[in-house]
Amino acid sequence: MTNDLLLRALRCCNTTRPPVWLMRQAGRHLSEYRRLRERYSFLEMCHHPELIAEVTLMPIRTYEVDAAILFSDILVIPEAMGLGLRFEDNIGPIIERPITSHTDLKALPERCDLTLLDYVFQGIKQVKSLLNVPLIGFCGAPFTVASYIIEGRSSRDLKKTKQWMFRDPSSFHKLLDIIADWSIEYLQKQIQAGVDAVQLFDSWANFLAHRQFKEFSLHYLKKIIDGIRSTGTPTILFCRGSSVFAPDLAELSPSAVGLDWNCSLANIRKVIPVPIALQGNLDPDLLYAPLARIEREVSALLDSMAADPGYIFNLGHGVHPDVSEDAVRTVIETVKGMS
Repeated sequence: MTNDLLLRALRCCNTTRPPVWLMRQAGRHLSEYRRLRERYSFLEMCHHPELIAEVTLMPIRTYEVDAAILFSDILVIPEAMGLGLRFEDNIGPIIERPITSHTDLKALPERCDLTLLDYVFQGIKQVKSLLNVPLIGFCGAPFTVASYIIEGRSSRDLKKTKQWMFRDPSSFHKLLDIIADWSIEYLQKQIQAGVDAVQLFDSWANFLAHRQFKEFSLHYLKKIIDGIRSTGTPTILFCRGSSVFAPDLAELSPSAVGLDWNCSLANIRKVIPVPIALQGNLDPDLLYAPLARIEREVSALLDSMAADPGYIFNLGHGVHPDVSEDAVRTVIETVKGMS
Protein backbone atom coordinates (compact mmCIF):
# COMPACT_ATOMS: atom_id res chain seq x y z
CA MET A 1 0.00 0.00 0.00
CA THR A 2 1.55 3.27 -1.10
CA ASN A 3 1.59 6.82 0.05
CA ASP A 4 -0.45 7.71 -3.04
CA LEU A 5 -3.21 5.39 -1.85
CA LEU A 6 -3.23 7.03 1.55
CA LEU A 7 -3.31 10.56 0.17
CA ARG A 8 -6.03 9.59 -2.31
CA ALA A 9 -8.09 8.19 0.56
CA LEU A 10 -7.65 11.49 2.37
CA ARG A 11 -8.58 13.42 -0.77
CA CYS A 12 -5.74 15.86 -0.20
CA CYS A 13 -3.57 15.07 -3.21
CA ASN A 14 -4.90 18.14 -5.06
CA THR A 15 -3.61 20.59 -2.44
CA THR A 16 -0.17 22.09 -1.86
CA ARG A 17 -0.27 21.69 1.91
CA PRO A 18 -0.06 18.52 3.99
CA PRO A 19 -3.31 16.98 5.26
CA VAL A 20 -3.94 17.54 8.96
CA TRP A 21 -5.82 15.78 11.72
CA LEU A 22 -4.92 15.29 15.37
CA MET A 23 -4.66 12.16 17.45
CA ARG A 24 -7.55 11.77 19.89
CA GLN A 25 -9.31 14.63 18.12
CA ALA A 26 -12.40 15.07 20.27
CA GLY A 27 -10.54 14.23 23.44
CA ARG A 28 -11.56 15.93 26.63
CA HIS A 29 -10.40 19.40 25.58
CA LEU A 30 -13.53 20.22 23.56
CA SER A 31 -16.22 21.99 25.57
CA GLU A 32 -18.83 20.28 23.42
CA TYR A 33 -17.40 16.90 24.42
CA ARG A 34 -17.36 17.80 28.12
CA ARG A 35 -21.01 18.82 28.00
CA LEU A 36 -21.94 15.48 26.45
CA ARG A 37 -19.76 13.69 29.01
CA GLU A 38 -21.87 15.21 31.80
CA ARG A 39 -24.82 13.21 30.49
CA TYR A 40 -23.14 9.92 29.61
CA SER A 41 -20.28 7.81 30.91
CA PHE A 42 -17.32 7.27 28.60
CA LEU A 43 -18.28 3.65 28.03
CA GLU A 44 -21.89 4.60 27.29
CA MET A 45 -20.57 6.93 24.61
CA CYS A 46 -18.48 4.10 23.15
CA HIS A 47 -21.43 1.69 23.16
CA HIS A 48 -24.07 3.76 21.38
CA PRO A 49 -23.78 4.28 17.60
CA GLU A 50 -25.46 7.68 17.65
CA LEU A 51 -23.03 8.91 20.31
CA ILE A 52 -20.06 7.43 18.43
CA ALA A 53 -21.17 9.44 15.41
CA GLU A 54 -21.77 12.59 17.43
CA VAL A 55 -18.34 12.59 19.10
CA THR A 56 -16.55 11.65 15.88
CA LEU A 57 -18.09 14.68 14.17
CA MET A 58 -17.17 17.20 16.89
CA PRO A 59 -13.66 18.10 15.66
CA ILE A 60 -14.90 18.20 12.06
CA ARG A 61 -17.45 20.86 13.00
CA THR A 62 -15.07 22.72 15.30
CA TYR A 63 -11.83 22.70 13.32
CA GLU A 64 -12.66 21.44 9.80
CA VAL A 65 -9.75 18.98 9.82
CA ASP A 66 -9.05 16.83 6.77
CA ALA A 67 -10.10 13.48 8.22
CA ALA A 68 -12.27 12.14 11.01
CA ILE A 69 -11.03 9.65 13.59
CA LEU A 70 -13.58 7.14 14.82
CA PHE A 71 -14.58 7.66 18.43
CA SER A 72 -13.98 4.40 20.29
CA ASP A 73 -11.39 2.81 22.58
CA ILE A 74 -8.71 0.17 22.05
CA LEU A 75 -10.09 -1.86 24.98
CA VAL A 76 -13.44 -2.74 23.45
CA ILE A 77 -11.81 -5.99 22.29
CA PRO A 78 -10.96 -7.18 25.85
CA GLU A 79 -14.47 -6.20 26.84
CA ALA A 80 -15.87 -8.34 24.02
CA MET A 81 -13.65 -11.18 25.22
CA GLY A 82 -15.60 -11.15 28.48
CA LEU A 83 -12.87 -9.66 30.68
CA GLY A 84 -14.98 -6.75 31.90
CA LEU A 85 -14.20 -3.08 31.36
CA ARG A 86 -14.98 0.10 33.22
CA PHE A 87 -13.50 3.58 33.36
CA GLU A 88 -12.87 5.44 36.60
CA ASP A 89 -12.23 9.16 36.88
CA ASN A 90 -8.58 10.02 37.60
CA ILE A 91 -7.61 6.36 37.09
CA GLY A 92 -8.61 5.41 33.57
CA PRO A 93 -9.58 2.01 32.20
CA ILE A 94 -9.98 -0.97 34.52
CA ILE A 95 -10.01 -4.58 33.28
CA GLU A 96 -12.19 -6.31 35.84
CA ARG A 97 -10.96 -9.87 35.23
CA PRO A 98 -7.29 -9.62 34.26
CA ILE A 99 -5.33 -12.59 32.95
CA THR A 100 -2.09 -13.24 34.81
CA SER A 101 -0.70 -16.56 33.55
CA HIS A 102 -1.04 -19.26 30.89
CA THR A 103 -3.65 -21.07 33.00
CA ASP A 104 -5.99 -18.11 32.55
CA LEU A 105 -5.87 -18.25 28.75
CA LYS A 106 -8.65 -20.82 28.72
CA ALA A 107 -10.96 -18.06 29.95
CA LEU A 108 -10.69 -16.38 26.57
CA PRO A 109 -13.23 -17.35 23.90
CA GLU A 110 -11.85 -19.59 21.16
CA ARG A 111 -13.61 -17.66 18.40
CA CYS A 112 -14.11 -13.95 17.76
CA ASP A 113 -17.71 -12.94 18.39
CA LEU A 114 -17.82 -9.64 16.59
CA THR A 115 -21.56 -9.29 17.13
CA LEU A 116 -20.50 -8.00 20.56
CA LEU A 117 -18.84 -5.06 18.78
CA ASP A 118 -21.67 -4.33 16.38
CA TYR A 119 -22.21 -0.93 18.01
CA VAL A 120 -18.84 0.13 16.56
CA PHE A 121 -19.78 -0.92 13.03
CA GLN A 122 -23.20 0.73 13.30
CA GLY A 123 -21.49 3.88 14.55
CA ILE A 124 -19.23 3.84 11.49
CA LYS A 125 -22.21 3.55 9.18
CA GLN A 126 -24.00 6.40 10.91
CA VAL A 127 -21.04 8.77 10.85
CA LYS A 128 -20.16 7.93 7.24
CA SER A 129 -23.58 9.12 6.16
CA LEU A 130 -22.84 12.51 7.73
CA LEU A 131 -19.18 13.03 6.79
CA ASN A 132 -17.66 14.89 3.86
CA VAL A 133 -14.10 13.83 4.78
CA PRO A 134 -12.52 10.37 5.08
CA LEU A 135 -12.93 8.31 8.25
CA ILE A 136 -10.02 6.62 10.02
CA GLY A 137 -10.71 3.51 12.08
CA PHE A 138 -8.27 1.95 14.52
CA CYS A 139 -7.42 -0.73 17.02
CA GLY A 140 -4.78 -1.30 19.66
CA ALA A 141 -1.72 -3.37 18.84
CA PRO A 142 -1.58 -6.80 20.52
CA PHE A 143 1.28 -5.96 22.89
CA THR A 144 -0.45 -2.85 24.22
CA VAL A 145 -3.83 -4.56 24.55
CA ALA A 146 -2.17 -7.53 26.28
CA SER A 147 -0.56 -5.18 28.80
CA TYR A 148 -3.97 -3.89 29.88
CA ILE A 149 -5.36 -7.41 30.03
CA ILE A 150 -2.48 -8.48 32.28
CA GLU A 151 -1.94 -5.37 34.41
CA GLY A 152 -5.68 -4.70 34.80
CA ARG A 153 -5.12 -0.98 34.24
CA SER A 154 -2.52 1.50 33.03
CA SER A 155 0.89 0.75 34.50
CA ARG A 156 4.05 2.80 34.96
CA ASP A 157 6.38 -0.15 34.44
CA LEU A 158 4.36 -3.05 32.90
CA LYS A 159 6.00 -5.24 35.54
CA LYS A 160 3.48 -8.10 35.38
CA THR A 161 3.43 -8.02 31.59
CA LYS A 162 7.20 -8.18 31.21
CA GLN A 163 7.57 -10.83 33.89
CA TRP A 164 5.16 -13.08 31.99
CA MET A 165 6.83 -12.21 28.68
CA PHE A 166 10.30 -13.22 29.92
CA ARG A 167 9.32 -16.18 32.13
CA ASP A 168 6.86 -17.86 29.79
CA PRO A 169 7.25 -16.41 26.28
CA SER A 170 5.41 -19.33 24.65
CA SER A 171 2.10 -18.64 26.39
CA PHE A 172 2.65 -14.90 26.07
CA HIS A 173 2.89 -15.38 22.30
CA LYS A 174 -0.34 -17.36 22.46
CA LEU A 175 -2.09 -14.41 24.10
CA LEU A 176 -0.72 -12.02 21.48
CA ASP A 177 -1.88 -14.36 18.70
CA ILE A 178 -5.40 -14.42 20.12
CA ILE A 179 -5.53 -10.63 20.29
CA ALA A 180 -4.11 -10.33 16.75
CA ASP A 181 -6.78 -12.69 15.38
CA TRP A 182 -9.51 -10.61 17.01
CA SER A 183 -7.90 -7.42 15.72
CA ILE A 184 -7.76 -8.63 12.12
CA GLU A 185 -11.45 -9.54 12.10
CA TYR A 186 -12.33 -6.34 13.94
CA LEU A 187 -10.53 -4.15 11.41
CA GLN A 188 -11.97 -6.09 8.49
CA LYS A 189 -15.46 -5.36 9.84
CA GLN A 190 -14.59 -1.69 10.30
CA ILE A 191 -13.46 -1.60 6.67
CA GLN A 192 -16.64 -3.33 5.52
CA ALA A 193 -18.66 -0.77 7.50
CA GLY A 194 -16.93 2.06 5.63
CA VAL A 195 -13.70 3.36 7.18
CA ASP A 196 -11.27 4.72 4.60
CA ALA A 197 -8.04 3.94 6.47
CA VAL A 198 -7.01 2.23 9.71
CA GLN A 199 -4.40 2.99 12.32
CA LEU A 200 -2.70 0.58 14.75
CA PHE A 201 -1.63 2.01 18.11
CA ASP A 202 1.12 0.32 20.10
CA SER A 203 1.00 2.82 22.93
CA TRP A 204 3.35 0.94 25.27
CA ALA A 205 5.94 -0.37 22.78
CA ASN A 206 8.46 2.05 24.30
CA PHE A 207 8.75 -0.32 27.29
CA LEU A 208 10.43 -2.90 25.06
CA ALA A 209 14.09 -3.30 24.19
CA HIS A 210 14.74 -3.59 20.46
CA ARG A 211 14.95 -7.40 20.37
CA GLN A 212 11.75 -7.73 22.37
CA PHE A 213 10.05 -5.10 20.23
CA LYS A 214 10.73 -7.15 17.10
CA GLU A 215 9.53 -10.37 18.72
CA PHE A 216 6.54 -9.24 20.74
CA SER A 217 5.33 -6.13 18.92
CA LEU A 218 6.53 -5.93 15.33
CA HIS A 219 5.73 -9.57 14.56
CA TYR A 220 2.08 -9.03 15.47
CA LEU A 221 1.80 -5.68 13.72
CA LYS A 222 2.94 -7.54 10.61
CA LYS A 223 0.38 -10.27 11.18
CA ILE A 224 -2.42 -7.70 11.33
CA ILE A 225 -1.22 -5.73 8.30
CA ASP A 226 -0.90 -8.96 6.31
CA GLY A 227 -4.36 -9.98 7.51
CA ILE A 228 -6.04 -6.88 6.05
CA ARG A 229 -3.70 -6.20 3.12
CA SER A 230 -6.04 -7.79 0.58
CA THR A 231 -8.65 -5.10 1.34
CA GLY A 232 -6.32 -2.45 -0.11
CA THR A 233 -7.10 -0.18 2.83
CA PRO A 234 -4.36 2.32 3.77
CA THR A 235 -2.74 1.45 7.09
CA ILE A 236 -0.96 3.76 9.53
CA LEU A 237 1.36 2.49 12.28
CA PHE A 238 2.08 4.42 15.46
CA CYS A 239 3.88 3.41 18.61
CA ARG A 240 5.54 5.23 21.44
CA GLY A 241 9.21 4.91 20.73
CA SER A 242 8.51 5.30 17.02
CA SER A 243 11.58 7.52 16.64
CA VAL A 244 13.70 4.50 17.57
CA PHE A 245 11.61 1.83 15.87
CA ALA A 246 10.70 3.73 12.67
CA PRO A 247 12.97 1.73 10.31
CA ASP A 248 11.50 -1.52 11.66
CA LEU A 249 7.96 -0.23 11.22
CA ALA A 250 8.77 0.81 7.65
CA GLU A 251 9.85 -2.77 6.85
CA LEU A 252 6.19 -3.77 7.17
CA SER A 253 5.33 -1.50 4.19
CA PRO A 254 2.49 0.42 5.85
CA SER A 255 0.97 3.40 4.06
CA ALA A 256 2.24 5.71 6.79
CA VAL A 257 4.27 5.75 9.99
CA GLY A 258 3.27 8.08 12.81
CA LEU A 259 6.24 9.54 14.67
CA ASP A 260 6.76 10.97 18.15
CA TRP A 261 8.45 14.32 18.75
CA ASN A 262 11.87 12.91 19.74
CA CYS A 263 13.15 12.81 16.17
CA SER A 264 13.81 15.02 13.19
CA LEU A 265 11.32 14.09 10.49
CA ALA A 266 13.79 15.18 7.82
CA ASN A 267 16.36 12.73 9.23
CA ILE A 268 13.81 9.93 9.49
CA ARG A 269 12.91 10.48 5.84
CA LYS A 270 16.50 9.55 4.95
CA VAL A 271 15.92 6.01 6.22
CA ILE A 272 12.24 5.56 5.28
CA PRO A 273 11.47 5.53 1.55
CA VAL A 274 9.16 8.16 0.08
CA PRO A 275 6.31 5.75 -0.83
CA ILE A 276 5.65 5.55 2.92
CA ALA A 277 4.04 8.69 4.32
CA LEU A 278 5.41 10.25 7.50
CA GLN A 279 2.91 11.54 10.04
CA GLY A 280 3.75 13.79 12.96
CA ASN A 281 5.38 15.01 15.05
CA LEU A 282 4.68 18.19 17.03
CA ASP A 283 5.20 17.88 20.79
CA PRO A 284 1.69 17.94 22.34
CA ASP A 285 3.01 19.96 25.28
CA LEU A 286 3.72 22.82 22.88
CA LEU A 287 -0.02 23.52 22.88
CA TYR A 288 0.40 25.06 26.34
CA ALA A 289 2.66 27.76 24.85
CA PRO A 290 1.54 31.26 23.79
CA LEU A 291 -0.27 31.16 20.47
CA ALA A 292 2.51 33.04 18.66
CA ARG A 293 5.04 30.42 19.80
CA ILE A 294 2.74 27.62 18.63
CA GLU A 295 2.48 29.23 15.21
CA ARG A 296 6.27 29.58 14.93
CA GLU A 297 6.93 25.96 15.92
CA VAL A 298 4.29 24.59 13.57
CA SER A 299 5.64 26.71 10.73
CA ALA A 300 9.18 25.48 11.39
CA LEU A 301 8.02 21.86 11.28
CA LEU A 302 6.13 22.50 8.04
CA ASP A 303 9.16 24.20 6.52
CA SER A 304 11.36 21.23 7.38
CA MET A 305 9.03 18.92 5.41
CA ALA A 306 7.96 21.36 2.68
CA ALA A 307 9.54 19.39 -0.15
CA ASP A 308 8.25 16.03 1.04
CA PRO A 309 5.40 14.63 -1.11
CA GLY A 310 4.26 12.20 1.57
CA TYR A 311 4.00 14.26 4.73
CA ILE A 312 0.93 14.38 7.01
CA PHE A 313 0.94 16.96 9.80
CA ASN A 314 0.01 15.63 13.22
CA LEU A 315 1.01 15.77 16.86
CA GLY A 316 3.51 13.28 18.20
CA HIS A 317 0.76 11.97 20.48
CA GLY A 318 -2.74 12.90 21.61
CA VAL A 319 -4.19 16.29 22.56
CA HIS A 320 -4.06 16.82 26.32
CA PRO A 321 -7.48 17.33 27.97
CA ASP A 322 -6.66 20.74 29.46
CA VAL A 323 -5.36 22.28 26.24
CA SER A 324 -7.37 25.26 25.00
CA GLU A 325 -9.42 25.14 21.83
CA ASP A 326 -7.64 28.30 20.70
CA ALA A 327 -4.31 26.46 20.84
CA VAL A 328 -5.61 23.60 18.73
CA ARG A 329 -7.24 26.03 16.30
CA THR A 330 -3.94 27.90 15.95
CA VAL A 331 -2.16 24.66 15.01
CA ILE A 332 -4.73 23.75 12.38
CA GLU A 333 -5.06 27.23 10.90
CA THR A 334 -1.27 27.50 10.60
CA VAL A 335 -1.16 24.26 8.62
CA LYS A 336 -4.08 25.32 6.45
CA GLY A 337 -2.41 28.67 5.81
CA MET A 338 0.61 26.97 4.24
CA SER A 339 0.68 27.69 0.51
